[in-house]
Amino acid sequence: MADTFSSLIDAFKNVGVSKAYGSPIQLGGEEVIPVALVSFGFGGGGEAGQDGASGGGGGGMVLPLGVYRNIGGQVAFRPNTVVALVCLVPVITAVGAAVRKAIRAAKA
Repeated sequence: MADTFSSLIDAFKNVGVSKAYGSPIQLGGEEVIPVALVSFGFGGGGEAGQDGASGGGGGGMVLPLGVYRNIGGQVAFRPNTVVALVCLVPVITAVGAAVRKAIRAAKA
């Protein structure tokens, strides 16, 4: 199990800002830098018994947040509207539930 964990550490040693910001790309006469939210996690465990059973797993996600655009020296962020809307769904749901509870409390 220790060897597996060490190999995971080596594989993900350089994960960080370099994975959240892509390499600059020339697109339509302007330079763009892709930006993403990168998240991952791993876990593992073992049983202290005669069988010595162990296991592990992991997962991750990448959300493309948008791009930085460089047009003639002016840099601006252009968000990915689809991801922004998807990320707003939990916020809108929570606000709706809070408003519904406030209205019910006001009626009582």
